[in-house]
Amino acid sequence: MKFIATNLPGVWLVELNRVCDARGFFARVYCQNEFKKHGLDFTVVQTSLSFNKKRGTLRGLHFQKQPYAEQKIVCCVKGRIFDVAVDIRSGTSTQWQWYGVELENGQMLYLPEGFAHGYQTLTDDTLILYHHSQFYHPEAADGLRWDDPFLKISWPLCPTVISVQDRYRPLLEERTDLLWKKSW
Repeated sequence: MKFIATNLPGVWLVELNRVCDARGFFARVYCQNEFKKHGLDFTVVQTSLSFNKKRGTLRGLHFQKQPYAEQKIVCCVKGRIFDVAVDIRSGTSTQWQWYGVELENGQMLYLPEGFAHGYQTLTDDTLILYHHSQFYHPEAADGLRWDDPFLKISWPLCPTVISVQDRYRPLLEERTDLLWKKSW
């Protein structure tokens, strides 16, 4: 595996080392030893799969609140996506900054705790595999508005499909909860 640092400390782009032959290729998607070599203590407790029919589908920006904050590995198995991580950790020099990257062909993005995550599909019929370090807790599920003017995320396409919940989350300036004051 090849680990590439991003502009957000703790967020890594991970590329596969493929062993190719006449059949195709074989590659490790996760290796605890490889992650530990890069200072990433990640244990998979849950794996999820997301299929998206239409180009332009937007999901996010999602995270789980403390004490259920999670690390994620997001892998684009089929198709192509624009994947986004937003630093929501209070007191960091990169708080509210985002990193966006196109993923395809098994490329992955690793996100530590304290990051919101979302993506937009750039092709029809995308398949995304998630590895989570924490079990899903519906009471801790939260998110940021995908088009919040404070974040200024440059999504490549106008969304074609988006959930009502993601479309109408409150803007950061409207948030009255103390989530942003907690340290990660």
